[in-house]
Amino acid sequence: MTGNDSPVLRVAGRPVARYVTRPELPYRLSPRPYLHPVTTLAGTAVTEFGPADHLHHLGVGVAVPDVEGHNFWGGRTYVRGRGPTELDNHGTQRHTAFQLRDPDGFVEELRWVAAGTELLRERRTVAATELTAAAWALDFTFSLTNVTPDPLTLGSPATNGRPGAAYGGFFWRARKESAAPSVFTADREGERDVHGRSADWLALTGESWSLVFAGATARTRRDPWFVRTEEYPGVGSSLAHDDRVAVAAGDTLVRRIVTVVADGRLDADGAAALVRKAVSP
Repeated sequence: MTGNDSPVLRVAGRPVARYVTRPELPYRLSPRPYLHPVTTLAGTAVTEFGPADHLHHLGVGVAVPDVEGHNFWGGRTYVRGRGPTELDNHGTQRHTAFQLRDPDGFVEELRWVAAGTELLRERRTVAATELTAAAWALDFTFSLTNVTPDPLTLGSPATNGRPGAAYGGFFWRARKESAAPSVFTADREGERDVHGRSADWLALTGESWSLVFAGATARTRRDPWFVRTEEYPGVGSSLAHDDRVAVAAGDTLVRRIVTVVADGRLDADGAAALVRKAVSP
């Protein structure tokens, strides 16, 4: 990894991801660190940053649309009875320090700040590992600690009245191509059948690449997947799907997602085999 503000992750000596710690972004995009571009080992980009359809989609990272009413996702806020609404309620994730930096990963401390107050403190652990000559894994753990004296709740547009829009948490904005990508799990296929459901892993495949997302802890695997393929290509793990998630003062919420990044179009057997290799027991 090189540089203070844009470390580069490498696998077998090849650059596979750039991490921006202090982005210069408009306030309404909820500025936050992100990974972009992320590439396959052959060099195919599998992320997008600030696309015209959603300027606040920033490669790979953590974003939550509602932390006690503060928007850490970017863009408009879904308000019950009003719909998507422009509000002056955006928060920022501020890089504090790297506790560890190696060519294949890092441990980072961040502060989630809104309206001049620190709400959450995050420890983010990211590691890149070679799986095969054509695939590597991005291991991404985030731990959010409530540093306020009161309970905090995390919500989504779904918990605020918009069915099917339970985005918030780990999110990967994928490469947009002329055709929508395919999406499948071990036993289901297509956006309609996989969106909003839990599954040990979920694969998104494009023209010449595959992403396979897997919850790496039992608690993470219980979170349903948020999936878009037709409107735009994106996958996330839903923190607040049916109900708001409460974090008591001093408590910590932890999630871990491992993503296989592969050249070529994987089938279900190939995706499952790489997940088994990538996710330690």
